[in-house]
Amino acid sequence: MTPAPRTHRAWATRRTLVCWAAAILSGCALPPKPTAPAGENAWSGRLALHILSEPAQHLSAGFELSGSAEQGELRLLSPLGQTVAAARWSPQGAWLERGDERRAYADTQALTTELTGTPLPLSPLFAWLRGQPAPVAGWEVDLSQHADGRLRAQRLHPAPTVQLRLVFQ
Repeated sequence: MTPAPRTHRAWATRRTLVCWAAAILSGCALPPKPTAPAGENAWSGRLALHILSEPAQHLSAGFELSGSAEQGELRLLSPLGQTVAAARWSPQGAWLERGDERRAYADTQALTTELTGTPLPLSPLFAWLRGQPAPVAGWEVDLSQHADGRLRAQRLHPAPTVQLRLVFQ
């Protein structure tokens, strides 16, 4: 009598377990985080961005932000710490890298609009992360938990409403 062939479900379960094991083990082999040069602004943590459009858009990721509004870098990280996307900007323009793909944009407003469907206030974000209020038309920022490494900002107009939450160090 020949053994019964493995079912598709058994293979799927086994494949899932192997992927989880590989992910857990790869998390143990992460390289150390790069440190910012002395005097440079640098933050890392988690971010959540909700755009209440139709359909609604949600982004949640780890992040590493360094530099300034004029020249800097933002890396979005997976739960295991791998870079999913990296945005860089300078007075010459802005670039987004995802895997082997690199796209150029005129500036950070064009880059964030392309990614999220709405421009995001990069320059005020650096001030907010330093705990400094920086008014932006249509945006409200809550810095009351800044000392605890928490920041909330919300754009009420123009539509759609955008909610940004950061937990940082």
